[in-house]
Amino acid sequence: MTSNAPFSQAELAERLGRVVARRIGGTGEILELRRLTGGATKQTWAFSSVIDGGRRDYILQMVGELPSVDSDHPRAGMPRVAGRDETLLMLAGMSAGVPTPPVRVAFDASDGLGAGHITDFVPGETIARKLLREPEYAELRRKFAYQCGEAVGKLHRIDPASLPFLAPFGAEVQVAKYKKIYHGFGYAIPALDVAFAWAEANLPRGVPNSVVHGDFRMGNIICGPEGIRAVLDWELACIGDPIADLGWLCTNTWRFGGKQPVGGVGTREDLVAGYEAASGRKVDPAHLEFWEAWGSVKWAVMCLLKGQAHKRDASERTVEAFAIGRRMEEPLYDFYQYLTRRG
Repeated sequence: MTSNAPFSQAELAERLGRVVARRIGGTGEILELRRLTGGATKQTWAFSSVIDGGRRDYILQMVGELPSVDSDHPRAGMPRVAGRDETLLMLAGMSAGVPTPPVRVAFDASDGLGAGHITDFVPGETIARKLLREPEYAELRRKFAYQCGEAVGKLHRIDPASLPFLAPFGAEVQVAKYKKIYHGFGYAIPALDVAFAWAEANLPRGVPNSVVHGDFRMGNIICGPEGIRAVLDWELACIGDPIADLGWLCTNTWRFGGKQPVGGVGTREDLVAGYEAASGRKVDPAHLEFWEAWGSVKWAVMCLLKGQAHKRDASERTVEAFAIGRRMEEPLYDFYQYLTRRG
């Protein structure tokens, strides 16, 4: 196990049982504890327990602190939320009405589990190809864009001052950071040079900042046949341009072959309508257009970063990393298609 959980699975079950009994209820018996994911900063486990005579399903997340990185590391200066801050962010989302896995326990020092939380298990689907194509999700597809707009609109109503740990990452800072990452590899890619020149010439100016999810897209949203059930993966949240969340969702990469711009299944008009109703903000189509196009440039650099990461860290020398690196041409093609449409 990683450093944020320095004990065996049996000891984890014992500690977790005491927390459940004290803070949720029941006897604290832990059933079917199984690890879903684990990494350097976070582990996710599923488990069940009997509460008020009925079996309830939960998710445990133990969240470590971020490892330090050198100032010249490509990821230095990138927004990242971890530790207790991530729990606070999710609680703020719940209070704002954002569909969020309900947080039942936010750990404190008395729990003996470090930073993290227990949430209800939210059943549903995240795999885009199923949501885009299977008949049981026809009603979801009809509502998806509007509900996404509503969710993001509620998120953007959170007072940024209530989450002082979120880093500023507006348009100008973001474009400069990704340009620095690209230049850090030491070789020219003319297609990216043109893309960054376009981004710098078209930066949105004078936009009021808000809390931004940072990775709101297909794959990070749990859905049921009736609609959106929960928004996941809050680690990249920041303070920035709110329309960035809408544009990232519309970026062609996250359509997974679907023909509609919003996650492959919905229209921009429905997305904007849901957003304006929930947020009270008006959306300038040109503003949304910038963030949608920039999303392709950003993803191209992220692919480059992933594909080249093995030069800095041997553990990144994987088939998956190289496959993602090879995909850099796809978002660049999408960006140039956008330029062609603009004339």
